[in-house]
Amino acid sequence: MMDNLRAAANHVVLKIILGLIILSFILTGVSNYLIGGNSNYAAKVNDQEISRTQLENAFNNERSNLERRLGDRFSELASNEQYMAELRQRALQGLIDEALINQYARSLHLEISDEQVRQAIFKNPAFQNDGKFDNARYNAIITSMGMNADQYVQALRNQLTTDQLVKAVMGSDFILPGESDQFAALLSQERQVRTATISVDALAQKQQVSEQEIQNYYQQHTNNFMSPEQFRVSYIKLDAATLDENASEEEIQAYYDKHQDEFGQPQRNRYSLIQTKTEADANAVLAQLKQGADFATLAKEKSVDVITARNGGDMGWLEPGTTPEEFKNAGLKEKGQLSGVIKSSVGFLIVRLDDIEPAKVKPLSEVHNDISAKVKQEKALDAFFALQRKVSDAANNDNESLASAEKASGVKAVETGWFSRDAVPQELNFKPVTDALFGGNLLGQDGTPGSNSDIISVEGDRAFVVRITDHKPQAEKPLAEVKDQVSALVKHEKALKQANEEAQKLLSALKAGKGDEALKTAGISFSPPKTFERITQDTLTQPVFALPLPAKDKPSYGIGNDMQGNVALLALDEVRSGSMPEAQKKVMTERLTENNAEVAFEALLAGLRKEAKIKLGDASTSQQQ
Repeated sequence: MMDNLRAAANHVVLKIILGLIILSFILTGVSNYLIGGNSNYAAKVNDQEISRTQLENAFNNERSNLERRLGDRFSELASNEQYMAELRQRALQGLIDEALINQYARSLHLEISDEQVRQAIFKNPAFQNDGKFDNARYNAIITSMGMNADQYVQALRNQLTTDQLVKAVMGSDFILPGESDQFAALLSQERQVRTATISVDALAQKQQVSEQEIQNYYQQHTNNFMSPEQFRVSYIKLDAATLDENASEEEIQAYYDKHQDEFGQPQRNRYSLIQTKTEADANAVLAQLKQGADFATLAKEKSVDVITARNGGDMGWLEPGTTPEEFKNAGLKEKGQLSGVIKSSVGFLIVRLDDIEPAKVKPLSEVHNDISAKVKQEKALDAFFALQRKVSDAANNDNESLASAEKASGVKAVETGWFSRDAVPQELNFKPVTDALFGGNLLGQDGTPGSNSDIISVEGDRAFVVRITDHKPQAEKPLAEVKDQVSALVKHEKALKQANEEAQKLLSALKAGKGDEALKTAGISFSPPKTFERITQDTLTQPVFALPLPAKDKPSYGIGNDMQGNVALLALDEVRSGSMPEAQKKVMTERLTENNAEVAFEALLAGLRKEAKIKLGDASTSQQQ
């Protein structure tokens, strides 16, 4: 079987294509299962080595994914050494788990056929154009990666085998129809409940609060009565969009002459290929071709490159950057010209130059307006950067105010009102600006106004110079300022305690069969029944479904807090099995099955970890320099 696989895999196209598909394996570490390590490894899993390079790739992939998700916020995490160390360990654990699963799959003798490997290549969207396999695209991508075909095919086979194991485990769990019906009945259950509400606000209005209680509450909750740190800022804003530059015809012509490659397409060549295992086979094919045999027919019959063979050897159009070196060195200059026998790492090749498409360059008239816009933009950016340097020098040389920077920029400084860290004015709400303002370097001793900032670039086309003109540190609000607020909080706290105590007494009376009299004395009564479902958006839903089932003609009782924070007595009168549409039941069953399968898969992994011999190496903690 391996001979057949190599016949299908060892061809020049796979040499070109390796990289893109295998890239995901490199990033997650799969490819390095095939690559021997050295003494400076990250881990050994049952004698299978995970190399430093493998760990670095996996860690960098985790880091890149995190940066894409968090954007500007990522820099905060990246500066946290402990978090980065934990991220590195998670990447290593992922590689260890992958190795364990891969080893387990091999122990079960799970097999992936040659045809499955080939179909995985043909069906990969990266190599498709308009939904169809594109040989030229395939060639271009693989050439740019420069990978080894055997390594790729083996890595792909490993990955497909692991996928097969995962699917087997995930597909081994199921929910019986009876269990599904029981879950559906439970999830769709309806409960008829009456409520009797004890108003906390009403009780709070009756509470008396002493000065000592107010003082004690204030002292115990001082952090709840703080004035946030406040800033007042002056700033100068520079905007590249305000710099109006012109583009002369001479400048446009010069740009066009210097950037010809931007306005056309380089020469492209179209090749056909026949690949053989042996030099003798290649010489025999070449002899037939020289005697007039049809290239396409021979390619289909003789070529071991299964992908191009099906197309009569056609490789499609290749640009210089995507043309294999073997083709470039074949000395083919004219249409229809045949190469000799070429020895390569994947066998022996015969190449024919089928067609040549000369380099094309658009005339200046077609790209004049685009070039004009680019020239203006470049000149504006040059002027913008020159202005930034000028303003930066002025702001640094006169650090007592923004007056010199105003003069250098020709822009009047703007002063904000007071604001806190959580309410930055929109015009300054850019991370580089807020980092400068709140970093501490712009404040003087004891929080007094300090120095001007340096130029702060924002999104490439805007820049700021900022100065903190006034500052108020975080401070406790005096009790006199918040006394009414504290008094209301103390009253509410006392009222809530009283309401819970009354509710407990009423609950005891209800359970003892003396509820009517107790409720009448308390001046409250039960509301008409309300139907609760598990999906009911109400703070009472959870306590309602925590109540025990009622006995015949006898409610079960409990206590909860309603949406307004009041204390509510609950009377559960009836429990009904709800109905669930079949489509919804199907989704529920699928989710339960998936959940059970995930638990089973994690249990499998836990077992493999427990039985495995795992040894961490030096590279598991030290980052590559």
